[in-house]
Amino acid sequence: MLGAGAMGCLFATALHRGDCATTLLLRDSDGRETVPVVVERHGRPSTVELPAAPVAGRGPVSHLLVTTKAYDARRAIASIAHRLRNDSQVLLMMNGMGLADELRADFPQLDIYSGTTTEGAYRLAPQHVRHAGQGHTRIGQPGTAAPPAWYRQWSRAIDSCQWDNNIEEALWLKLAINCAINPLTAVHACRNGELASRLELAAQVALLCDEIALISRAAGQPRVATDLRRSVDQVIAATADNRSSMLQDVEDGRRTEVDYITGYLLNTARDFGIPAPHNAALLESIQQIDR
Repeated sequence: MLGAGAMGCLFATALHRGDCATTLLLRDSDGRETVPVVVERHGRPSTVELPAAPVAGRGPVSHLLVTTKAYDARRAIASIAHRLRNDSQVLLMMNGMGLADELRADFPQLDIYSGTTTEGAYRLAPQHVRHAGQGHTRIGQPGTAAPPAWYRQWSRAIDSCQWDNNIEEALWLKLAINCAINPLTAVHACRNGELASRLELAAQVALLCDEIALISRAAGQPRVATDLRRSVDQVIAATADNRSSMLQDVEDGRRTEVDYITGYLLNTARDFGIPAPHNAALLESIQQIDR
């Protein structure tokens, strides 16, 4: 797998414990054959020694899980292109949309799947994460009704996981919710719950949701549009004490994934001629922070 951030470590250790052969592909493995990964659950740390290998190594990669930042994925996959086969199957698990289309153009031979999860986790140190909340994971491939053979073993290893025949809707819903929450928390340096408790921020959430719903409906996602405000309010309430991933990126001086979140939304809005000034203003604010 590529990507040893919070979600990468969480899924890698779960797959390893579920008897799925899991190897971390590292830019610089320093000759190490294993890497200790610590996951804290309910205040109790547990360490798993995961096999590791350099991306520049040899040997084919038949199944690849990618949990990098969205903007890193193309470069990361290109770094192991020499190890990918014509029948290699790739699962993307990251924020935002648009990346799968880019990768299909870059690597048309790959069999690409997409996943989305509501699992909560954040990194405390390299290869040391805290599991912040149990969630649900959906995996699918547009136009594919039956799951591939590898999914049977995956679903046994990952708690609360399902094959989704309509993965596009699940991905769009997560995108829409992220657009309404993440950039606003990053700009105002606030926890998710403040988007409801601070009246001025709650008003901005409403304006963002109105624009996102219009774009969602035009993009062929009427159920997302109809349920969006309720879904956003539920996520804000359920994650009130959380700091969004975008806020964490800003606080840690890392580039955000806004181009694949709000940026993707606004590209879609332009395709349909829909103005979205409130989302556009947030995009510009985050891009200025990134710069």
